[in-house]
Amino acid sequence: MAVYNIDARELQCPGPIVRLSSKVKELDPGDIVTIEVGDLGFKQDIDAWCKKTRNELISLNEEDAIIVAKVRKS
Repeated sequence: MAVYNIDARELQCPGPIVRLSSKVKELDPGDIVTIEVGDLGFKQDIDAWCKKTRNELISLNEEDAIIVAKVRKS
């Protein structure tokens, strides 16, 4: 299992999901991606994206207006 980080704090919708989706396509099942986002709408987007793609949303936190999501590729 590998762990990757994406800094998408400067991007607005749909940029963070597009960047996450591109990265996940490169990964092996079980790999984990942590993404940091400044767009507060991402909280809804990431939940819907994980359900649609059947990837696992491990955690979703917000700290100092930055959303940090951890996703495991299924």
